[in-house]
Amino acid sequence: MYSSAQKAPPGNPNQDIPDAPSAVRPPQPEPPASVPAATPDHPRAENPPPNEPPPNQNPDQNGTPDARGTDPEAPPPVPGVKMVPPSGQTQAKPSGQDELYKFVITTNEVIVPVRVTDGSNARIDGLLPKDFSVYEDGKKQTMNFFTSDPVAISAAVIIDLGLPDVAIQRVNQTFPALESAFSQFDEVSLYTYSSAVSRQTSFGSASKQLTATLNELKTVRGRNNGPPVMGGPLGPQGPTINNRPVDPNVPAAITPPKESHVLNDAILRAALDLSRRDKQRRKIIFIITDGREYRSNASYRDVLKVLLSQGIAVYAVAVESSAIPGYNKLERIHLPRFGYSDILPKYSNATAGEIFTDFSRTAIEASYARAMSEARNEYTLGYITRASLGNAYRQVEVRVALPDVKVYARDGYYPAPPAAR
Repeated sequence: MYSSAQKAPPGNPNQDIPDAPSAVRPPQPEPPASVPAATPDHPRAENPPPNEPPPNQNPDQNGTPDARGTDPEAPPPVPGVKMVPPSGQTQAKPSGQDELYKFVITTNEVIVPVRVTDGSNARIDGLLPKDFSVYEDGKKQTMNFFTSDPVAISAAVIIDLGLPDVAIQRVNQTFPALESAFSQFDEVSLYTYSSAVSRQTSFGSASKQLTATLNELKTVRGRNNGPPVMGGPLGPQGPTINNRPVDPNVPAAITPPKESHVLNDAILRAALDLSRRDKQRRKIIFIITDGREYRSNASYRDVLKVLLSQGIAVYAVAVESSAIPGYNKLERIHLPRFGYSDILPKYSNATAGEIFTDFSRTAIEASYARAMSEARNEYTLGYITRASLGNAYRQVEVRVALPDVKVYARDGYYPAPPAAR
């Protein structure tokens, strides 16, 4: 290629096609004051010569940068832009400047969901901030937040598979109504338990995955109604002759097996998963059970502390022996080594949830929609606590300046540990 200072070879004055480039690079001209028009010696940036480096990157042999690198009108390079490697994958480990820092945030904002009903247990809407008063440990607090807008729900649904088979089959028929109780903005996770806890689905919308899992649960059978079979050909001791086992290694005295019913462990597992969900959502545990608790690793006190520190409410559909009128106003006694005959009222009353006692399929289906509606449309109050930092339990009381109303709010809370951001 010829520079502007060279002449065409003699004998070809009108030759338009230049000769092959020389192995020796010709001397470069001095940088002009302005960028000249495109010539064979100075092609435009979008079509650089194939064997020469881009003009903006490498200086010439004399150390003089290309004229285009001193163009005052050229756009400056964009800082901080990283190109994707040729393989099409980003780097596995970011550089130090790209790593996110974690800040520990300590906040003293307390959020209290509140539900208000009249004498017939119907929800009262349209209340204003002036209608509410909040007390912590007996001292009135100044509210700095109030809303009555619906809130998206994060729900952990727990199904007790240790129920009698007749109750399991009745509950299985209500699964379509359970799915329809959630809106498109809610997220739900499914758990089952009897002698152990199992998480069936992760948190997500009520989609085909939840439907498929519920359909699989329809094939699960509950426990046999009545007392366990301890004798005869169906007993656990095997064949007998004159009521004596044929196998001499089998003991003659057979005791009924102790059946576990780990309700506390199931609620704790769901509460720990809910604690990692978005704090802008209303967090609830919705459980279908008869309320029996026996041989859980977690105690009621420990589970309740997690629920109150994370603001999780427990709603339940009580079936079988627990579905008696007025049972949700009682707290059944706890006998040592025998577990709780019904522990649901303790959880519900402490967390401002609700228990629905229903025998029929229609009543159970109505309970699903009502529970989600109440949780989604509660009033939300907020205040800045004046208490010093610590792990001590703090009692909360919400009062409404209206006659003949019932106020449902959690009894108190445990301060949550600082959150890492």
